[in-house]
Amino acid sequence: MKSKRLLGCSFPVLIILTFIIFGLIILGLLAGPIGKSFGVSLPSWMTLHEPEIKLPAEVVFHIFGFPVTNTLLGTWLTIVVLVLLCWGATRKCKLIPGKLQNVIEYILEYLYNFCKNVAGEKYGRMFFPLVATIFLMVITNAWLSLLPIFGPIMVHTHEGEVHLLRGANTDINMPLAMALVSFFTVEIFGLKTHGIKYLSKFINVGPLYTSLKQISRGKIKSGFSGLITGFINLFVGAIEAISEFARIISLTLRLFGNMTAGEILLLIITFLVPFIVVDVFYVLELLIGFVQAFIFSGLTLVFLTMAVVSHDSEHN
Repeated sequence: MKSKRLLGCSFPVLIILTFIIFGLIILGLLAGPIGKSFGVSLPSWMTLHEPEIKLPAEVVFHIFGFPVTNTLLGTWLTIVVLVLLCWGATRKCKLIPGKLQNVIEYILEYLYNFCKNVAGEKYGRMFFPLVATIFLMVITNAWLSLLPIFGPIMVHTHEGEVHLLRGANTDINMPLAMALVSFFTVEIFGLKTHGIKYLSKFINVGPLYTSLKQISRGKIKSGFSGLITGFINLFVGAIEAISEFARIISLTLRLFGNMTAGEILLLIITFLVPFIVVDVFYVLELLIGFVQAFIFSGLTLVFLTMAVVSHDSEHN
């Protein structure tokens, strides 16, 4: 006679697991400030100190006078991990790929198809390296930041005790640098595709110049109506230029804000309810890391596609 099973486990095992999970939740509540408020005293290794939230990156050491922060070390570690993953996946490429090669090929193929579906075959191939680099950089750094080596490891410096590693996405300099790369790449592709005509998107004086010529030739009525259209085009161009620069702020603050908020949330939840409850928020942070990487790279792809679209088709 077969024993009844639920979720792949027998009932006795499931009951034991339920009691273990419930016990860890209760222990987490007692180890946090809730337990302390009721006078519960646990061993020091089971309790956590109140988290100290610092937004600026901390300087770990200097190289020839250049300050190396913990977020910069996190960036270097992300680059090393990406290089090692790519090297491990490509050093012995096979027709029938192994597990690592298969994962890397799947991710790159997905990103390439995404670029091709949005920008087309020609431009999708051109935009793919930048979009894939941004996606992999953001998501790898976000997920590495969830490892235990980020945060708990402390080092002594001339400025006091600081954290050795911290996620680069929580340093506004990193999102800003990627946003600037995205912005300038968009403008370069726009100029490369349309030439100097691309600037008419921001400064369109053609209708204004034409209306002034009409007025000088005695065509007062059509000239004045053209003046109104010309000033409207100048105003629209100014709005377009402002929105173009606003992308830098939008991309920067979106990534920085979400990653920093996630880091603060994990610190607070770990302090309030240690142990098993915080695992749920770790899973959410994995999802948020993917979403932020997809949004940043996806918006960059959309901006690039918009920059190379024919202005004639836009006006029509």
